[in-house]
Amino acid sequence: MTTTTTGTPAVTGAVGAARTRLEGLAKVTGAARYAGEIPFAELAHGWMVLSTIARGRIRAVESAPVLAMPGVLAVLHHGNAPRVAGDYTGPLGAPDPVLQVFQHDRVPYVGWPVALVVAETPEQAREAAEALVVRYDQEPHEAVFSAGHPDRYTPQGSDSPAETEKGDLAAALAASAVVVDARYTTPEEHHHPMEPHAAMARWEGGRLEIVDSNQGSGFVAQELAHLFSLDPASVRVRSEHVGGGFGSKATRPHQVLAAMAATVLQRPVRVVLTRQQMFSLVGYRSPTAQRVRLGADADGRLRAFSHHAESVTSTVREFVERSADMGRVMYDADAHHTLHQVVPLDVPTPSWMRAPGEAPGSFALESALDELAEKCGVDPIALRARNEPESGPVSGLPFSSRQLQACFREGARRFGWAERDPRPGRRRDGRWLLGTGTAASQFAARAAPSTAAVTAEADGDFTVRITAADIGTGARTALTLVAADALGVPPERIRMRIADSDFGPAMIAGGSMGTRSWSWAVMAAAGELREQLALGGVIPPQGITVRSDTSAAIAALAATERHAFGAQFAEVAVDVTSGEVRVRRMLGTFAAGRIVNPLTARSQFIGGMTWGLSMALHEEAVRDRASGATVGADLAGYHVAAHADVPAIEADWVDDPDESDPVGIKGIGEIGVVGGAAAIANAVWHATGVRHRDLPIRPDRVLRAGDGGRPGS
Repeated sequence: MTTTTTGTPAVTGAVGAARTRLEGLAKVTGAARYAGEIPFAELAHGWMVLSTIARGRIRAVESAPVLAMPGVLAVLHHGNAPRVAGDYTGPLGAPDPVLQVFQHDRVPYVGWPVALVVAETPEQAREAAEALVVRYDQEPHEAVFSAGHPDRYTPQGSDSPAETEKGDLAAALAASAVVVDARYTTPEEHHHPMEPHAAMARWEGGRLEIVDSNQGSGFVAQELAHLFSLDPASVRVRSEHVGGGFGSKATRPHQVLAAMAATVLQRPVRVVLTRQQMFSLVGYRSPTAQRVRLGADADGRLRAFSHHAESVTSTVREFVERSADMGRVMYDADAHHTLHQVVPLDVPTPSWMRAPGEAPGSFALESALDELAEKCGVDPIALRARNEPESGPVSGLPFSSRQLQACFREGARRFGWAERDPRPGRRRDGRWLLGTGTAASQFAARAAPSTAAVTAEADGDFTVRITAADIGTGARTALTLVAADALGVPPERIRMRIADSDFGPAMIAGGSMGTRSWSWAVMAAAGELREQLALGGVIPPQGITVRSDTSAAIAALAATERHAFGAQFAEVAVDVTSGEVRVRRMLGTFAAGRIVNPLTARSQFIGGMTWGLSMALHEEAVRDRASGATVGADLAGYHVAAHADVPAIEADWVDDPDESDPVGIKGIGEIGVVGGAAAIANAVWHATGVRHRDLPIRPDRVLRAGDGGRPGS
């Protein structure tokens, strides 16, 4: 069976069969080298110095004593650093001002880069950096988020509108038999992969080479070419192994500073971030304050829907945590209103963090749906089924496929939902109150233009080159299976080469669209190559290379609402004497299109659900009002779920064919997070009869609620 240039895959059984990761052995034996540990001749080491004030100006950088310390080679700062460009549009829009590092004396937040000390060893660089004295002229600042802030505003110019509205909301609420009007909050959260951010830069053969830990080598190369006014062909970025990303490993200041220092010293320089530095330099999830208003008939059918979400942005760059987007897909009503507003503060700019918008938005929305079900006396799953939209509630577009109710049916069967007593506080196991809860999940299934090249080698194998990124998701293995099916050969005959910007433009690993975008490009190139070989009768192949570009095909996709969906279930135990909440089991059932590798897909779902558990019960970054800094900026002070906190988690999926899509992949990296926290919060209500509308559900909040205080206060 041949493969056409439209990308329709041949069938050899590779896709859909469980496969261990190609690089798995190298990773567990230590043979896989990460960006911070690859050796280079004459390598120097940079250590960043960050501001200790939240707003003001740099008055002086007292570098002379530091330059006299052993091994110190240079101290870069705003007074002597190379100039970089600022008036360009990069692959993700206008540059984050923090990338234009050392270009002025302004300090907009605690943790802003103010100097880089470069030395012969990391130890010398760190000692000198800690000894460097930087003097400031400090100004008043504001760094703590609160709902209803007087400076909040509605952002403009985003990819999607900040506000959507249809119908008369006030009239629909007034006419509703049942109304829910509730406020929810989520805290600042941080995405910290196990591997810290690291980059090595050097000039070789007239080209700037970066060996980095990133989520898209092509995007980083483009950004650096813009910043340093270089021909894009003179920048090469490689990132073979990445120890996690979650949205944090885009272009960040350490890559720019490594390139600056390599330019100044004319030798390789590596900059590695500390865990503490990551709290201000690599993005985070904004805190949110959300108000959800639902009006329904007595049987739970929605007549009014309103979701208003507020979040933080910095004073130097606008970022919107799009929490209200969740309802634009999930539920319809005669009157439907969503709104995003942002509060500018003297803090680092928030950024993409796994399931941006949908993660906090689903907590508020799916908790409110549970409250509506309680008020109506309707089963939460039945309530959601009654409010299934026939088309996009805001867009009006048809769904490419929507198997949400299939997820709920299968999940409810496996979880034993039918035996659930809907009344709260009825089940007990010794000192523990037991409860179960559920919530829906969704995440958009997008694709972005990408290129790939497939070469038929003389020995009968095939080499695939694509600037994809495997950040721990198993993408390298998934693409190998896709290529094998498209070529009609066993996976063992595929040589997969990824993460090198020289391979051409390709989508980053982000937005749950990496594997979908890359697979499309690989399928197109492999399909055309297979046709050429079949027509030419060349057996074995003789070094033919075919290159694909999916730009036109993606632009021609029919306009639809294309999403992955899911249903999450949780059982919790709550000790009301200590306030401890324990999750005993979780189940997620998803509809995510074509599953390429069941082994790694299940790991992705479970990883996301674990993140939802951590979000519900543990994660919370707090800013000190006086200093503007994060309190306890490390993994001792910022709590995440440990092994003892994570129960048996099950993840599975239902068939979700999409006949309109030549790839059929919907992306699975982020949907596992969505709805998990809400399912747990709903289970805590079922156990105790008390609603918690503020995350995380800490023991002190449980105790306060049990003593008659406002739930979650």
